[in-house]
Amino acid sequence: MPTGIKRLVLDVLKPHEPHLPELAARLSSVHGVDGVNISLVEIDQDTESVRITLEGDNINFNHLETTIKDCGAVIHSVDEVAVGKKLVQKGSV
Repeated sequence: MPTGIKRLVLDVLKPHEPHLPELAARLSSVHGVDGVNISLVEIDQDTESVRITLEGDNINFNHLETTIKDCGAVIHSVDEVAVGKKLVQKGSV
């Protein structure tokens, strides 16, 4: 039986609104998301580049992408994906 997404790391470009706490709260409501971490990477006059890390047992990527778009943001890249029975820590063999 296939297992769902357990971790995603996304590079996202967003407008200044919503603020990071509101965006994190909205993303945490996506089915399968247990935790959200957002780090500000760069800010300019109109936008913010952020790195979003999400963890859960079965993250619904389509719902996540829709929620991000509803916030006026766009996913630039998917930088990390973890699936399987358990999370593999970086550097593990």
